Amino acid sequence: MPTEPLPGTLDVIGPDTFAEHGYPHEAWKRLRREAPVHWFDLPGGVGFWAVTKREDIVWISKQPTRFLNAPRLAIFEEGAPVEGERTMARHLLNMDPPEHASFRKVASGWFTPRAIQRRAEEVRRITRDLLAEMAGDGEERTGDFVHDLTAPLTLHVLADMLGVPRSDWPLMFRWTNQIAGSADPEYQVGEDQTAGVEDARLGMFAYFNDLAAERRQNPRDDMVSVLANAALDDGRPVPTFELMSYYLLLVIAGNETTRNAASGGLLALIENPGELQKLRAEPGLVPTAVEEIVRWTTPVIQFCRTPIEDVELKGQKIRARDSLCLLYPSANRDEDVFDEPDVFRVDRKPNPHVGFGIGEHFCLGANLARLELRVIFDELARRMDAVELDGPFERMRSSFLGGVKRMPLRYRIQPA
Repeated sequence: MPTEPLPGTLDVIGPDTFAEHGYPHEAWKRLRREAPVHWFDLPGGVGFWAVTKREDIVWISKQPTRFLNAPRLAIFEEGAPVEGERTMARHLLNMDPPEHASFRKVASGWFTPRAIQRRAEEVRRITRDLLAEMAGDGEERTGDFVHDLTAPLTLHVLADMLGVPRSDWPLMFRWTNQIAGSADPEYQVGEDQTAGVEDARLGMFAYFNDLAAERRQNPRDDMVSVLANAALDDGRPVPTFELMSYYLLLVIAGNETTRNAASGGLLALIENPGELQKLRAEPGLVPTAVEEIVRWTTPVIQFCRTPIEDVELKGQKIRARDSLCLLYPSANRDEDVFDEPDVFRVDRKPNPHVGFGIGEHFCLGANLARLELRVIFDELARRMDAVELDGPFERMRSSFLGGVKRMPLRYRIQPA
């Protein structure tokens, strides 16, 4: 019998598929088995190679001078022209060596394990304050986990690090949703998704341009001040466009990824009550559970790499300047790496996931994300007596982020 056709483009990176059904793990599994490096066409002649195996993603990611981040950040359904994807912002995600290291260095001191650990008490306090509002007197209640906990927690922590006044936090939240959710009709402004992204980008650039100017005159102990007054390796200040792009990246990445991992992590625990019970019985498993949550949810779906020369990978001849789409959730379910990859286990060890990327572009904020997730699930493991979904788990329409818009719950949380 003839084999069935391989999954189509929209099955592999289609935003409607993600929004309605979550990640297409069955499609990716088939690609890993039959065509681990597979070409897909997109409108406008800007197709891509889908790379689905962990070993290939790691191999590509560890050669940053051979496989470039620029010029194409990621694959989008509409097949935007490659050059058009460079104009919105210029930050760490679309920089290559040696420039990338110089720009990364100016902020890296704020994200070391020691620097992040100094924030642990504040993250714990914010989490407990939010949980106190959710808990009431310990009676059964309903609410939305994204609205009540994950979104305000990540926004509070990041805005505090940046030095953004509390009165402006709603602006950060709106701009984040407009950019990260640009393909979702709920967050679109204007006639198409480009208009919404541009509206948010210009608003954010203008806001941080004013704030950076003020911090040059009156620096404080915050990241806006650090970046506004930083010097690159060659002694130059960070150029204005790159500086504004840096702030944009921190706001988007700092808000979206952790809140989506936390929301998806609680969903995994609800759907696997035995694992929730295991975590409640042994809270010391929280750090291991967090790594499994990152593997399971993999909030960033994909990034692109562009080879500077022809290369062969898994028998496929890839031309220079072709787009390689690295599918991280697929890598995190690779049967050759993970025992029972489609099973959620809070005590999984080892767990060599690539949920934070790998190589030179390993997530700058990974230590902060881990801290926030550990605090959230430590508090929930100790205090949540009952939890279940109280309505649809609503995902964002996106080809890039595994976003969560709403997570209605019915629950009981012990008061502090």
